[in-house]
Amino acid sequence: MSIIPPSGKERLGYPTQKPEKLLERVILASSHPGEVVLDPFCGCGTAVAVAHRLKRNWIGIDITHLAINLIKRRMKDSFGVDVGDAVGEPVSLPDAAALAELNPYQFQWWALGLVGARPVVEKKGPDQGIDGRLYFHDEPGPSPRTKQVVFSVKSGSTGVKDVRDLRGVLEREKAAIGVLITLHRPTQPCVQRPRRPDFTDRRAGRRNTRGCRSSPSKACSMAGASTIRRPNKSMSRTREPH
Repeated sequence: MSIIPPSGKERLGYPTQKPEKLLERVILASSHPGEVVLDPFCGCGTAVAVAHRLKRNWIGIDITHLAINLIKRRMKDSFGVDVGDAVGEPVSLPDAAALAELNPYQFQWWALGLVGARPVVEKKGPDQGIDGRLYFHDEPGPSPRTKQVVFSVKSGSTGVKDVRDLRGVLEREKAAIGVLITLHRPTQPCVQRPRRPDFTDRRAGRRNTRGCRSSPSKACSMAGASTIRRPNKSMSRTREPH
């Protein structure tokens, strides 16, 4: 059994990803359809995806929001399954502030997961001003151009400089759209900049104002592992008490 090639269809860019064939052999040898497969360190969700394909129920646990969001996207893309909220995910704005203070990267990864963006995991070195990317097509025809949205996530104060920096990233990357996600309300000068048709403020549905996007509609989570499991219509989702 060979490793996943760098350009393989399965490859998700996760450093510890295992081939699906390997997990298939393990699951077939140790369980039957309808039984539960538990992966307490689920990473990018290979065991979860294979268990779902083999008609097993499954539970996946991981400490990072990067992994949980990746699994959600994988299940949606591969099976059209919306697994909903994971146990241990954010439920309030105070949770967001607590997580941002404890681990800004976890806050960043969770916030990007809200909009379906893929996090940019930079190698050691200067920050390039991009925390996440999202690709899309909006042109007719058989071969539309691939366009991208670049995301910047701020867990601290946000001002005019952050908007200018995002504009610079837009021009450098030739991106179609730039999105600034903030935990806290932006400064007043940031919101009151002159109106421009190419900037949108999504607070309360307002449009056509040059400014920042304010706090996410959900807030980020407390520290700790998150648990994700196969949706079951007969089993309601529960949350751990906070």
